[in-house]
Amino acid sequence: MTDTISAEFHCHSNYSPDSLVTLEDIIKTCRAKGIGKIAITDHGRMAGAFKAHNMAPDLVVVSEEVLTNEGEILAYFITEEIPDNLPPMEVVKRLKDQGAFISVAHPFDPWRGANWKPGTLEKLVPYLDGVEAFNARCFDPTFNEKAGNFANEHGLAWMVGSDAHSIPEIGKAVLQLPDFNTAEELRQAVKTAVFSGELSGKIVRLHSTIAKVVNKFRKTQ
Repeated sequence: MTDTISAEFHCHSNYSPDSLVTLEDIIKTCRAKGIGKIAITDHGRMAGAFKAHNMAPDLVVVSEEVLTNEGEILAYFITEEIPDNLPPMEVVKRLKDQGAFISVAHPFDPWRGANWKPGTLEKLVPYLDGVEAFNARCFDPTFNEKAGNFANEHGLAWMVGSDAHSIPEIGKAVLQLPDFNTAEELRQAVKTAVFSGELSGKIVRLHSTIAKVVNKFRKTQ
């Protein structure tokens, strides 16, 4: 019988321009909080997730949050980095070629880069495995409600995530599900997943703002 674990599917490290969290601290925090799997989904980069996976292969899923020219896509178990600002259909086709598990990040939150053209999400459905139906940084609950309704309407898995950019956020939104080590195992595991989580306070946005300033300053040195 497969063990059930707690999995965090949306987390950023200092390989993202809006986070200062080190890979070491992410791993340490997951161990302390009993998180069995974490997807490090840095913006437009897989280098941090790849390095963290080598540090803790049992824990870290190599992932990426890809900014398309309409919105953001979350991809798990990737083998090749996808550049930002490509058309959504191009992104999902490239990810499908990798065999990745594909989801959409906070699809109905206009404050978070969601600018999907009418009909685009529907066109992506055949390529998607899930939709982020709960994102702990969506401060208007209707954004998550719309995402959940979209997932239900199209028979897609409910994915959730803290969207952590700071240590206290890690684990704010998780799925309890059978352990998994491949995209196909994840596709099976989410069928029986149970969600638990809560919204983060608005103050967490401050962490991202500070991180952007610090990282920009470091680049100029």
